[in-house]
Amino acid sequence: MGGQPTGRARVLVIDDDQVVTDFLRRGLSYEGFGVEVAQSGRKGLDLARENPPDLVVLDLMMPGMDGLEVCRRLKAGGSVPVLILTAKDAVPDRVAGLETGADDYLVKPFALEELAARIRALLRRQQATAPEALRYADLVLDVGGRRARRGERDISLSTTEFKLLAQLMRHPDQVLTHEVLMDRVWGYDFGGDSNILEVYVRYLRAKLEAGGEPRLIHTVRGSGYALRT
Repeated sequence: MGGQPTGRARVLVIDDDQVVTDFLRRGLSYEGFGVEVAQSGRKGLDLARENPPDLVVLDLMMPGMDGLEVCRRLKAGGSVPVLILTAKDAVPDRVAGLETGADDYLVKPFALEELAARIRALLRRQQATAPEALRYADLVLDVGGRRARRGERDISLSTTEFKLLAQLMRHPDQVLTHEVLMDRVWGYDFGGDSNILEVYVRYLRAKLEAGGEPRLIHTVRGSGYALRT
């Protein structure tokens, strides 16, 4: 078996087949990974948003929301590596998975050792390419450490505030609509308070401007919000 990942990387397995999820939970745990499982695409998205994993292992063929749609939504909301498991080995199916943003694929049946090796390779690649921080004007967001700083002032952020600010900082000077932000931060079918986005923008502004700094998050009336100086 291969070497264990540093720091016990967290893997989220999304597959509707309980035999597969049980096998992967045991096998990947033995390989040194922390493993969480979901047996539907929607549940997998919820888990990924609540507690973002280091990597997602995703079945392609699932009832309801299939793996391609799950992959699209995962990639729209962040840069988590996605490895697709599929019983389909035709070239168009593999291409479709990769074109939705998947980073790798493995055709069932597969050897656990190969899956673990591919996961480690993706994690190494992610660590090598991931930015240490997002920067805009005097604002710095430490993605790995989930910390923010404006000038010399540290800013404490909740998980939701961090996710919202990260979305804005990944798209500086662009207008992000209400719909896009609701999808990427709270989930596409969020059915809670319709004013939740405005509430969290106010929270963020209060924290970012607590030292008297100029406003960075601007309202674009009728459209959404933009990070601008």
